[in-house]
Amino acid sequence: MQGLSCGTSRIVGCRFSIYPMADNFVDIIIGALKEVDTSKVWMKTDDVSTCVRGRSEHVFDVTKAIFTHATKTGVHVVFNGTFSIGCPGDSEGDTYMSESDERLNEEASRVEKVEVATQFALYPLNNPDYMQVIADQVGVAADHGTFTKGVHYASRLDGDVHDVFQSLEEAFVNASKTDDRSHVTMTAAVSANSPSTKDN
Repeated sequence: MQGLSCGTSRIVGCRFSIYPMADNFVDIIIGALKEVDTSKVWMKTDDVSTCVRGRSEHVFDVTKAIFTHATKTGVHVVFNGTFSIGCPGDSEGDTYMSESDERLNEEASRVEKVEVATQFALYPLNNPDYMQVIADQVGVAADHGTFTKGVHYASRLDGDVHDVFQSLEEAFVNASKTDDRSHVTMTAAVSANSPSTKDN
């Protein structure tokens, strides 16, 4: 961690990739990006993935919108991302923390109705009560009606994309509030339009 300094705010970040299972995957990804307003987040894309950073509501708004717009094509699309808060050295992009809480993409993405299958894993780092924190947030997903079952190294969520992303966001934000200084990460693999038979 040499050369890194702690940020001044509780920035949330997500490094993610979306994978449309189609020959025209580039067009699908670029098309989805063009439909999403990213003005309230810091965002950078390289040849491997895209990183989005800012307030939690805007990070989840943007990532959900990009994925949802990509699924409109009807092809099988997978979102694979890692969300993080409290990472030591996370200071670049602090200015986006002053944005209002209005979500710029919610209205447009809410129009789309997409069924998704998701596996997510929550990691409350350096928290001695991490198992209870995880269990509590799985309980939140169960209350939402999205939790399907536990699987090896993850929990399974199924349902409408908006309900599932709400479960993911609440689980992540709630876990981060257990300790204001904590570093929490969450991995999520979200699949839509899969030709595979659902395995519950």
